[in-house]
Amino acid sequence: MEPGDQPNIQQMLQQAQRMQEQFLTLQRELAEAEIEGTAGGGLVTATVNGQSELVKLVIDPAAIDVDDPQDTAETIADLVVAAIHNAGEEAQKLQETKMGPLTEGLGGLGGGLPGGLGLPGL
Repeated sequence: MEPGDQPNIQQMLQQAQRMQEQFLTLQRELAEAEIEGTAGGGLVTATVNGQSELVKLVIDPAAIDVDDPQDTAETIADLVVAAIHNAGEEAQKLQETKMGPLTEGLGGLGGGLPGGLGLPGL
């Protein structure tokens, strides 16, 4: 745009609408993605979706020591937290990878719009 030119509001609105559609598509893709995190050498596996919501948790029976239930419970609790944390970190990386190109495109809207176009999560 040349200095003194007026921005084309219609064009900006169309671009914003395309970006919103892309954003919603990415949100659906992330909701359907499944990312695994493990702890204890695979004794605990947590599966989260691309929005970091826990969808599955598997504890290998080998993690259970029937002779020491108190220690086993504490160990399993720690492993569950670690596996969920690991899966959450991987989900965050996926979110950044998928959303990065879209959020970088906000700069093309006349320097970006406040509030990220009013889209949640931006």
